[in-house]
Amino acid sequence: MKELFAFLFPGSPMVNSLLGTTYISLIPNLLLYFVPPDIKPESLNTLVAFAVGGLLGDVFLHLLPHSFLGEVHTGDFVVANEKKNVVVGLGIFVGFFIFFCIDKVMRVLSGGEGGHSHSHGHEHGEKVDGEDEHHHHDHKHEHEDSKDSTLRQRKGNKEQEVATKEEAPAKKEISNSIKLSAYLNLIADATHNFTDGLAMAASFYTSPAIGATTTVAVFFHEIPHEVGDYAILIQSGFPRSKAMMSQFVTAIGAFLGTFAGIAIEEMSKTGAESGIGNGGESKLALFGFESIPMRAGDLVIPFTAGGFLYIATVGVIPELLNVSGKFAKDARQFGSEIVAMLIGVGMMTIIALNE
Repeated sequence: MKELFAFLFPGSPMVNSLLGTTYISLIPNLLLYFVPPDIKPESLNTLVAFAVGGLLGDVFLHLLPHSFLGEVHTGDFVVANEKKNVVVGLGIFVGFFIFFCIDKVMRVLSGGEGGHSHSHGHEHGEKVDGEDEHHHHDHKHEHEDSKDSTLRQRKGNKEQEVATKEEAPAKKEISNSIKLSAYLNLIADATHNFTDGLAMAASFYTSPAIGATTTVAVFFHEIPHEVGDYAILIQSGFPRSKAMMSQFVTAIGAFLGTFAGIAIEEMSKTGAESGIGNGGESKLALFGFESIPMRAGDLVIPFTAGGFLYIATVGVIPELLNVSGKFAKDARQFGSEIVAMLIGVGMMTIIALNE
């Protein structure tokens, strides 16, 4: 395992961060070429369950222990600092909270799925009622003289044409709403990728092992995530080539996040080195508070852990809780999701034990 990671990430933390971002951005998007647009929801949910196991395994087995304990080797003594632990916990909450805000804003801007379904059904119901009323009216007077019937028929045809013209803008509005949701989903995807890039930089600057495990967790999360976004774009009327290209464009967000993370880590490292040069010894002080021996860059890992917690627990797991109402089908799906999730956690456990 160590030889494989050494081969995939042979450079400095900066180089390895960019390599990791390249792996998690390009490979899942290239796999979209082999994914059918109408992938079964059951298959996608199984992939999602595996990704949840990988993400939660990375959070609980790598990111959180390192956030509180740091890089610990066998035989080392760890000195606990209560204020530092409080700050780390606050960083985890901030990551969770920021992801909640982003998710909420995107849902508000898109209007929600419920509003779209309700308006569509309401329009459909009005159309049917109008047709029934028109049919009843014609049936009631079908035995009157032919001249009056002809006039009523012409009047009915004109009313139907007017109704059709009135319904056309409504259908166009629904189509625009669907496309707006698709574009908002792309913005959310780019924001999500930005945080992934931030996590890449923070992890590799922490240690090569943390960086490698985070890359693995994010990689397996990105596959079902990209497949789901790809399916949404296809359903919104995007051609297959445009949908794939859109996913590649959102990957730019991951590289922007990586560059931002590298800048934060380099500035934090420069500040620490200047402290050593002035005082002769290293004195870490978060934002000038000497009682908190941390660098600003040390908060990126807790922030990432909070973000991953939100993605896995709030953003993804509720989708796995949906059932079809058919016992045999739901039982099989539940079994496959449990196995997939345990495989994801088991994979991260094996990596953690062999770091």
